[in-house]
Amino acid sequence: MAPPRDHASLAERVEELLAAGGPLPIVAAGQPVLRRGTEPYDGQLGPALLARFIDALRETMHAAPGVGLAAPQVGVPLRIAVIEDPAPVPEEVAVARGRVPQPFRVLVNPVYEPVGAARAAFFEGCLSVPGWQAVVARHAEVRLRGTDEHGRALDELFTGWPARIVQHETDHLDGTLYLDHAELRSLSTNEAVAALWNRPTPEAAADALGFELP
Repeated sequence: MAPPRDHASLAERVEELLAAGGPLPIVAAGQPVLRRGTEPYDGQLGPALLARFIDALRETMHAAPGVGLAAPQVGVPLRIAVIEDPAPVPEEVAVARGRVPQPFRVLVNPVYEPVGAARAAFFEGCLSVPGWQAVVARHAEVRLRGTDEHGRALDELFTGWPARIVQHETDHLDGTLYLDHAELRSLSTNEAVAALWNRPTPEAAADALGFELP
């Protein structure tokens, strides 16, 4: 977990980011903020600034584009993330991956735990590791706890692709990148994935690149 910082310095940092306008710059792998973890949100930004920050996270996620974004990905070490997925994929992909649309939501101080032992493996990418994807085996179902931006309790089960998104974004808040969980023999450029492995499931990639699936 990141060491506590005084509220004023965090608020000032966010104000500086927002002052520039437009989508926020996304921090790339190699920057320490992505590896140091985050501190729990307990009012560091105040309601008005928090709302503006969430709006900026959503705008940045849409512009990237992505289906989730965590605060450290824009250089802010707070335990806050946003997710949203319209799931614009062919039906066969949606079925194979359990990908269903997810409304916009804010995760404050989220934690997850696996439900059952089932795991699913698919190619996964990250806005902070641009240009690359790798196969990651993740829990097929998780229970997420935390609050929303208004302090209302969250306690929800996620399955399929939504469970993957929740795990990916919550991991960011612990200083973990998807590559830490990835099958590195699967590591491919976006161009290679599109040309060679653009299929609902990664079995062909596993056979050709020499790695095992769960």
